[in-house]
Amino acid sequence: MQLDSALLTGVLFGTATWLILQGSFVRILFGFILLSHAVNLLVLTMSGEPSGKQAPLATESGPWVDPLPQAMILTAIVISFGVTAYLVGLLYRLFLDHGTTHAGSLYAGDSTEHEKTK
Repeated sequence: MQLDSALLTGVLFGTATWLILQGSFVRILFGFILLSHAVNLLVLTMSGEPSGKQAPLATESGPWVDPLPQAMILTAIVISFGVTAYLVGLLYRLFLDHGTTHAGSLYAGDSTEHEKTK
């Protein structure tokens, strides 16, 4: 189970990196979403195998499952949702202002204007 999770985490990180390096801001947004999922899965994988452990209740004794990774993942999900909502709003505003979401076409217009002023 740990090896499967590690391989899936690696695939998610690789795909997210590839998407973030693309020229379209929509792909960059999807890359960020995949990256946040990959980090959550990485934290869950690093927390260890929960088999044979019990929930941390005051009435039982024995090996307990550490609840900190789950709390950190829950916090990371909320934060990544907020940042994703901000990036969607930013992408929408970029499309309204410039009419495109491709980085190459945004900066191509700036270089021609800069050369005309010289």
